[in-house]
Amino acid sequence: MKNNNEAVLYCRVSTEKQTQESSLVRQEEELSRYAKQLGYNVVNIFKDQQSGYDVDREGLLDMMDYMKANAIHALFVQDETRLGRGNARMAVLHLLQKNDVTVFSLNEAGPLALNEMDTMLLEILAVVEEYQRRLHNAKIRRGMRRAVENGYKPEENLKNRGNLEGRERIEVPIEEIVNLRQKGLTFLEIASTLSGLGYQVSKATIHRRYTEHIERLEE
Repeated sequence: MKNNNEAVLYCRVSTEKQTQESSLVRQEEELSRYAKQLGYNVVNIFKDQQSGYDVDREGLLDMMDYMKANAIHALFVQDETRLGRGNARMAVLHLLQKNDVTVFSLNEAGPLALNEMDTMLLEILAVVEEYQRRLHNAKIRRGMRRAVENGYKPEENLKNRGNLEGRERIEVPIEEIVNLRQKGLTFLEIASTLSGLGYQVSKATIHRRYTEHIERLEE
C-alpha cells in the first residue's frame, strides 16, 4: 500500500572529512523543515560521505531497499547532485523512476525538474530494460520448449516433488542439469530453462557444477 504522506531524506557529502559533517547536519535540518512544510512525515534519514560517482554507497543502497520495502514514494534531497554524478546519477534516477518515487529538491523548491536530455535518456533506459526483460523471457520459453521437445517433463522437476506448491530450493538441481545436458541443451539454455522452473542459476555455475559432477563420476 502506498504511503502518501511518508517520506525519507537523503543527505550526501563527497568526503569523510570532519569539515563535511556540518554540511550533513545542515542538509538534514533543512530537508526536515522542508518536508514538514509540504505535509510529509519523515520516517527515515539516510546519509553518505562518499563520492557521487560511486553507486556502491551504503546509505543510498539502504535507502532504496527501505523505500521499496515500505512502499514510500517521496524522497527529499538538497539537489539532484546529492543523488549522484555522471552515470551514477542517471542510474539512481532510473531506479527511482521505476519505483514511482517523486524526488523533491530543496534548491528547486519542488519536485526535481529534469532537462530534456535527462528525460530522453531515462525513456531510452526504460525501453531497453523492457526489451531485455522480453528477451530474457523469450530465452526461457525457447529453452523450455526445446527441453520438452527432447522429452523433458516439467511436471517431474525437483521443485515440485513432494510439494504441490513448489517450494524454493537454494541448491543447484544437478539431476536436472545432467538430464537437460543429455538432451542436448547448451549450458545457457539450461540456465534459461531452470530459471523458468524457479531456479536462479547462472550459466557459469551450471557449467561448474556439471563438470564437478562428471569428474566425481569418473573418479
